[in-house]
Amino acid sequence: MKQRTGASASIAAIISSFASLACCLPLGFAAALGAAGASTFWQSLRPYLLGLSVVFMGLGFWQQHRAKACGVKRNSLSAVLLWTAVAIVLGMILFPQQIAGFIADRLSSN
Repeated sequence: MKQRTGASASIAAIISSFASLACCLPLGFAAALGAAGASTFWQSLRPYLLGLSVVFMGLGFWQQHRAKACGVKRNSLSAVLLWTAVAIVLGMILFPQQIAGFIADRLSSN
């Protein structure tokens, strides 16, 4: 049985934290995706998605600790992904409007 060291939990935390941003993106972006009511829908789910991100990060740290305790060789990629997830989720919690504005500016310039 293959031991997991937190990479899947880190990726899930990153995805759910980005999903929590959907409420802050401009309505034109949501309409372009064919989801006129997406902003309202995602806004109501934002606290749950951010909470889910924190749970996934906790799971990732627990998996890495368990793997180290069992003598499994540490995977550098999973450690980098986990700490990247921490940075992204903290950014989403602390600066959601600024990140949404940055993403909207980058998507609208293309």
